[in-house]
Amino acid sequence: MSEREIVQRGLWFEELEEDVRYLHSPSRTVTEADNVLFTTLTGNTQSLHLDAEWARSTEFGERLVNSMFTLALVVGLSVAQLTQGTIVANLGFEEVRFPAPVRAGDTLTAETRVLSKRLSRSRPGQGVVRLEHTARNQRGEVVVVAVRSTLMRCAPEGS
Repeated sequence: MSEREIVQRGLWFEELEEDVRYLHSPSRTVTEADNVLFTTLTGNTQSLHLDAEWARSTEFGERLVNSMFTLALVVGLSVAQLTQGTIVANLGFEEVRFPAPVRAGDTLTAETRVLSKRLSRSRPGQGVVRLEHTARNQRGEVVVVAVRSTLMRCAPEGS
């Protein structure tokens, strides 16, 4: 008796549905180490992210998590469910908003909606999908909304 193999993957172009809210799991608690590492790796020396004493004097009263980390995290939280092994490329971001700040210790939950999809006119077997990613903190506050376009693979023949 031969054993079947099941490989974890994202969804093929045909499987992505409009008018569906994809809830991603697990959520992710952001740590101070995440913020300091990401900020220093990217060369962003903004005091609001690195200098606790300076940040205390701001309207926020403490350091905030680098918003580029927040953007990367919301996209990353969607990968296993939507794009693992099925994406060809990111084509770009049309819109990115950060309605509320993220602080170390916040737990972010992500979801994605498919805004539109169409078969590629120039790349057979692939399609363009517009995704809207949203992350909320543990209080339900929206901390990031990002609309991006991706090039996705269509399902292989016979799958």
